[in-house]
Amino acid sequence: MKDKAVVVMRGNCTFLEKARIAQNLGAKMLLIASKPRLSPLSDNKTDFEDVTLPVALIRYSDIVDMELTLGSEVNVTLYSPPLPEFDYSMVVIFLIAVFTVALGGYWSGVAELENLKAIASPGERATRRKKEENVTFTPVTVILFVVICCVMLVLLYFFYKWLVYVIISVFCLASAMSLYNCLAALIGEIPFGQCRLACCNKSIEVRLIFLAAFCIAAAVVWAVFRNEDRWAWILQDILGVAFCLNFIKTLKMPNFKSCVILLGLLLLYDVFFVFITPFITKNGASIMVEVAAGPFGNSEKNDGNLVEVPTERSAPHEKLPVVIRVPRLGYSASTLCDMPFSLLGFGDIIVPGLLVAYCRRFDVQTSSSSVYYISCTIAYAIGMVLTFVVLALMKMGQPALLYLVPCTLLTSSLVAWKRKEMKKFWKGSSYQMMEHLDYTGNEESTASASEQPGGQ
Repeated sequence: MKDKAVVVMRGNCTFLEKARIAQNLGAKMLLIASKPRLSPLSDNKTDFEDVTLPVALIRYSDIVDMELTLGSEVNVTLYSPPLPEFDYSMVVIFLIAVFTVALGGYWSGVAELENLKAIASPGERATRRKKEENVTFTPVTVILFVVICCVMLVLLYFFYKWLVYVIISVFCLASAMSLYNCLAALIGEIPFGQCRLACCNKSIEVRLIFLAAFCIAAAVVWAVFRNEDRWAWILQDILGVAFCLNFIKTLKMPNFKSCVILLGLLLLYDVFFVFITPFITKNGASIMVEVAAGPFGNSEKNDGNLVEVPTERSAPHEKLPVVIRVPRLGYSASTLCDMPFSLLGFGDIIVPGLLVAYCRRFDVQTSSSSVYYISCTIAYAIGMVLTFVVLALMKMGQPALLYLVPCTLLTSSLVAWKRKEMKKFWKGSSYQMMEHLDYTGNEESTASASEQPGGQ
C-alpha cells in the first residue's frame, strides 16, 4: 500500500477514519468507491487538518471498467479544477422569482379592481364579503400560520421519509388546481370557443373540461417522473410558479400591519432554522437546509461537523417539491458526476409576494398610479440581487428572507411616508371601505323600514 493510490469501498466507517488509516499505512492517495449515486460531501476542513493525502470519491462502476480495460496496475493523477465564482443559473432563478412576484401582484390588483366594480351591485355584496373572509389573513391567523410552519418543519426533519409523500401528494393536488386557475384566467379572455356542455342543470365550457384534464395530467406526469433530474425540474418549476401565482392572488393581507407581522415572524423563522439550528442538531446540520435538500436516512456526526453520507439513501432520496430548481449552468467537476441544482424556496417568492400584492391592491383602492407596486417589486429584485451577492461571497446557503424582508418593508414604508399615507397604508383602506359599505347598507335598511309603515 505504500506510495500507492488505494481504492476502498464506501462502508460504515467515516471518510475521516478511512483517510487516517490509509495515511498511516503510507498511501499516496485514497479513492473511495461508491455504488450509490455520487453526492457532494458536507464536511469541515478543520476535521482534516492532520490528513495530508488527497481523498476523492469515485463511482464503483468506473473502478470496475478501469480494471477490466487497463488491468490492476493503473497510474492515477488527480486534478481539481477551480469552481466558478458565479453560476448563470442564478440569473434564471432571479428572472423566475421577479416575474412570479410581479405577475402575482398584478393579478391580485386586477381581482381587487373587479371587486371594487362589484360594490356598485348590491346583490353581489354578500358574496364578495364572504369571499374576502375566506382569503384574508388577520394578525392572529398570521401568528397561527407561522406556528404551523415551525411545527411542520420540525416534523419533516424527524419523520421525513414518511411525510415527504404527504407533501408530494398535496403539491400535486394544489399545483394542478393552481395551474387550472392560472390558465383559466387566460382562456377566459379568449372570445371564441365558448361552447358549453349541459349536465345536472348546470353548464360548463368544454374548453375548461379539456383544461382540467391537461392540468391533472401535468401533475400526474411530474409525480411519476419527479426523480428524472434531466427534465422533470422544468415541469416542477412550471407547477411551482403556478402554485405561487395562485397563492399570491388568492391570499390577501388586509393591511400593512399584518404584512409586517407575517414577514417579520417568517424572517425570524428562516434565520433560526438556517443559522441557529446547527448548534442544536446532533449532526451540526441546519434543519432548513436538510429538509429543503432532502436529508439522508442515517446521517451521523463525526468529530463535531463532518456529516458522513450513508451508503443507502432514504426511500429513494425523495425531495420536497417546494423549491424552484434550476440546474447549474457553469462547468465544474461536479457536473461530470452529478447534476447539481440551484434552489429557491417557494416561501422566498410567496411571502414577499403577499406584500407586493397588498401594495398593488392599495394602489387600486387609492388610485395612486402603481407607485407602491412598482417600488416594492423593484425592492424585491434588489433584495434578490443582494442575496446572490452574499451567497457568492460566503459560499454557503443563505436565508433569502434575511435580505428580501428588509428591502421590501423599508421601501414600502418609505413610499408611504413620503406620500403622507402611512396611517392609511398601515390600517388598510379595505377596512374603511367595508365600514362604508356596512354604514350604507344600514342606512338603506333604515330607509326601507321607515318607508314601509307609510306605504301601508
